[in-house]
Amino acid sequence: MLKNPALLESLRRMLWTAALAVMLGAAALTWLGAAGLWVTVLVLVAGAAVAGFSAKARPRSAPGNGNSIRTAMPVLPPLVRELLERLPDPLLLADAADRVLFANRAMREVIGVDVERKHVSALLRHPVVLEALTKTSASGEPGATEFVIRVPVERHYQAFTARVGGDPPVAMLLLHDLTTMKRTEQMRVDFIANASHELRTPLAAVSGFIETLKGPAKDDKAAREKFLNIMSVEAERMRRLIEDLLSLTRIELNEHVPPRGEVAVEEAVRQAAAALTPLAKADGIAIVVDAPEGLPKVAGERDELVQLFQNLIHNAIKYGRDNGRVSITLRQTAATGRRSQDSMVTVAVKDDGEGIPPEAIPRLTERFYRVDVKRSRERGGTGLGLAIVKHIVNRHNGRMQIESRPGEGSTFTITLPAVRKAADAAVTELL
Repeated sequence: MLKNPALLESLRRMLWTAALAVMLGAAALTWLGAAGLWVTVLVLVAGAAVAGFSAKARPRSAPGNGNSIRTAMPVLPPLVRELLERLPDPLLLADAADRVLFANRAMREVIGVDVERKHVSALLRHPVVLEALTKTSASGEPGATEFVIRVPVERHYQAFTARVGGDPPVAMLLLHDLTTMKRTEQMRVDFIANASHELRTPLAAVSGFIETLKGPAKDDKAAREKFLNIMSVEAERMRRLIEDLLSLTRIELNEHVPPRGEVAVEEAVRQAAAALTPLAKADGIAIVVDAPEGLPKVAGERDELVQLFQNLIHNAIKYGRDNGRVSITLRQTAATGRRSQDSMVTVAVKDDGEGIPPEAIPRLTERFYRVDVKRSRERGGTGLGLAIVKHIVNRHNGRMQIESRPGEGSTFTITLPAVRKAADAAVTELL
């Protein structure tokens, strides 16, 4: 039999905690579903962590000096800190004055790297979140609200606030990313609207030709050949449109997720150019790539970057002059601003076509926007190419610049951040 009172008390608390966790988990799963269960688990973990370091802090406070524990910053045990660091959802702990005591890795990706002891309002400039956190900290009542972070990429979050026990009490802010769900809802609406509009014309044409072939042109061989060729072109147009819509949907869905790979930009550009060389030769257009040696790699997804450069080169071929030239220039440049020591890779795709009117340039990345609708459709354009480019550039934390003058051609310049070396990243983290 166990005779150690401290050990018996510890076991009793563990059993009560386990029973409470099971009951809360069952209730959350029943009333809130799987998402509610996950939030409950995170709240319990954070509560246990805060209770743990608060319990450890209390014995060290001197008699008659109860305020010292309230003014000192609690120190999380290494194991608890590592556990909270690995949580996939952003989590923040704040004291009664709304100053950050701890923020895990996921939260630092949202609000910045140097956060401890800063006021929450200096990191999250969203009144609804600050109001919920202040209310919870004062009253102890949990809260939930939704908010949107607009830059650099629009992201939707649901914020949960709770006050977890201990002396002093600590307020917890937990963010649940709703971006994928919101994007899926919006893309479903956009897809139906855009697809129905763009598919109506070719479907009407194909249906009309079918009726003609079944009726007046039933025995007309010449008309049959002509109509079948047109129907083939319209069917191919619908196929390209559906492929581009699906591609755009997939890219938008993941736009808020930073790419994890490393890509050699020159290889991606040359792969894109090689795939379009037969199309360029049909119009007598030469594709010329100018790239220096030793270009750094960029953080990105290879397939998406190849698609980006294919879309730009394809546009340059479509709108360039016959027997002309598409020039692709790669360069390494220095970043501007606070992190000017970082390197960037620029890719400029230039054609020698008629150019783009200045008033049309701001709208080029809109879905289905075309400067010359007739020419675009004749050359197989869907009006989605530059919209796809824009979303790929956004996901890769890059920039796109468009320069054009009527009669002088157009230049599309893509700037992507180069992969930072480990030593450089460590130094920058301290700034």
